[in-house]
Amino acid sequence: MSNVGAQLRRDRRRSMREDTKLSTARRILTLLPLTAILAACDRSVLDPAGDIALQQRDIIYISTALMLLIIVPVIALIIVFAWRYRHTNKDATYDPDFDHSTSLELVIWSAPLLIIICLGALTWWSTHLLDPFRPLDRVAAGRPVDPKVKPLVVQVVSLDWKWLFIYPEQGVASVNELVMPVDRPVRFELTSTNMMNTFYAPTLAGMIYVMPGMKSQLHAVINREGAFRGMSANYSGEGFSHMRFKLYGVKDGGFDAWVGRVKGSGQALDTTRYLALERPSERVPAMYFASVDATLFDRIYNRCVRPGTPCMTDLMRRDMKAGGPMHSGHGNPPPDGDKPKGALFKTDEEKGVAPGRATPPSPVPSGTPAAEQHQGHQKTSSLQLPAVPRAHRASAA
Repeated sequence: MSNVGAQLRRDRRRSMREDTKLSTARRILTLLPLTAILAACDRSVLDPAGDIALQQRDIIYISTALMLLIIVPVIALIIVFAWRYRHTNKDATYDPDFDHSTSLELVIWSAPLLIIICLGALTWWSTHLLDPFRPLDRVAAGRPVDPKVKPLVVQVVSLDWKWLFIYPEQGVASVNELVMPVDRPVRFELTSTNMMNTFYAPTLAGMIYVMPGMKSQLHAVINREGAFRGMSANYSGEGFSHMRFKLYGVKDGGFDAWVGRVKGSGQALDTTRYLALERPSERVPAMYFASVDATLFDRIYNRCVRPGTPCMTDLMRRDMKAGGPMHSGHGNPPPDGDKPKGALFKTDEEKGVAPGRATPPSPVPSGTPAAEQHQGHQKTSSLQLPAVPRAHRASAA
């Protein structure tokens, strides 16, 4: 019997070890998808290559630290209170009639209020300092912009589903490839052809929305060489997932060499070729244009690329000259002193009689038969009909 009992105990221990191995394997298999997801995460936002993206990353760190000043103590206090005032702890104070503590209320309300004030001040400061329309005053921390260095101008056009980059000073253009010289300020001018989109290069700067018929700006700089990526961050149709571009940071000599290679490509971006490029297409490889029509970006912005299409600026200028809506105040604020007066502030003479508006009745002299008849009509109109019982309403329905 003793041998049988020992064998049973050995079998039980072996079974327990096997169960432990199985549970460990299940845990590993459960964590594998989470590990794969974390491995796929892109750390571009936390690994900036430009000064603007670096400052934005620091704001994320500071905001997270400020919020953790509340989250960590609260979580710690929950654990402490749960352990301190557990049911089996007879030494803990038991006060079922407790309902108020001035000191506790002061801590509960003052700490979050201070955090909110700090976050609000940080938001206000960063909103003005990192305004995309604000020209750069530094290329990196402790390195102000050299006033002799002129910012590089890059015109960005959102197409379906690709990005067009025009370098007006160099007279070249590229599709889905953006090349920037290191430590040189860049002024982006952005617009879209068909629908709203978002220009986003995580290592360079934040998201900038672009819309048809509107022109936005972004001032940024890249501080190290390398190959990075950009994308469309706003859903814009079927090819949105592949609307990406390559961003290269190069030295000044490398940028000049790239411009020279593009100029040697021999392909010109004129109106005809642009209209072909504007058609929706997906997974477009990098394309280069040795020359660009100098007026192309302005015509894209004014929505008059196609021959014979009037530009928005011409239409607005013509409308203002003709005294149209833009001149008369529809769509633009009226000049000072010409603001129309609301109907509530007008006299009867100022209101007049509009078409379809009944003329107000003239007053009826009191003491006359017509006055008594008018009062009878007023009393009759003020009578209320008795409520219909539910049964009658149901049968009528």
